[in-house]
Amino acid sequence: MDLKQLEYFVRVAEMGSFTRAAAALQVAQPALSRQVRLLEVELRQTLLLRNGRGAIPTEAGKLLLDHGRGILYQVERAREEMGRVRGALAGRVAIGLPPTLARMLTVPLTRAFRRQMPQAQLSITEGLSAGMVEAVGNGRLDLAVLYNAQPMAEIELQPLFDDSLVLVEARTPGLQEDPPPAPVTLAEVSRRPLVIPSRPNAVRMHIETEMAQRGLRPTIALEIDGVGAILDLVAEGMGCAVLSPHAVASTVRPSAYTVRPIGDPPLDIRVSLALSSQRPTTLTQQASIDLIRQTCQTLLGGIRPQA
Repeated sequence: MDLKQLEYFVRVAEMGSFTRAAAALQVAQPALSRQVRLLEVELRQTLLLRNGRGAIPTEAGKLLLDHGRGILYQVERAREEMGRVRGALAGRVAIGLPPTLARMLTVPLTRAFRRQMPQAQLSITEGLSAGMVEAVGNGRLDLAVLYNAQPMAEIELQPLFDDSLVLVEARTPGLQEDPPPAPVTLAEVSRRPLVIPSRPNAVRMHIETEMAQRGLRPTIALEIDGVGAILDLVAEGMGCAVLSPHAVASTVRPSAYTVRPIGDPPLDIRVSLALSSQRPTTLTQQASIDLIRQTCQTLLGGIRPQA
């Protein structure tokens, strides 16, 4: 059995589409289809049911998918073990980061990864939580840092830390930040014109849920997807934003904003690390998990670890 054919089949089965799998594997779709078909011929089984919406595994395909994941994992472990003989971890790790944290974590995480695992390959993707959950499930991402992730089948969640969202406003020119800005209640936040991401952004959904539990609704001024664009509009006086304070700290001009803590009640949000519960974690992936934790603790110092 050809390992490349097996890898192609597993990726198509996980992603449910020859087109998406070809893009993820960076191969031409006809070549991908041909290799999967050769595997079917060799095994004398139809492994995938092709239809207009994609491809789903047959019963034989589901059986091979389980075996294929294990085989490919063992191959990756063998490569890692050979790398350890040379004194280094090997393999490839694909990590997804939310835009708010990607600004702060990407460069230091890459530096630490190259320093500690020079023989391994790192891929970092910036994305929204919903899309990254799907990517972890179908194998396009090995790990993802998520805001307000909910328990789900096939995804293992490991707590990272609790973050406190804040109200971000444009600072009045010449205004000093001494004394510190006074806290604002959630009811007051609901009355402010907000520049906020569109659904199903995890922070947006968390804000609406917390307000709804208290009979409140946010006042939406603009729906903008992109932390940088949101902050630019806030600086222009187009409204306020509810973000992690790290989003402001990582901007080019943090002095352009006033950051007010939200109290009564605090608007806390969970940050978790997601990985597939269907695929065993490789040594390189585990080392990457440790690096993510260390980098978060170093950069975000005052974070509160989750229980």
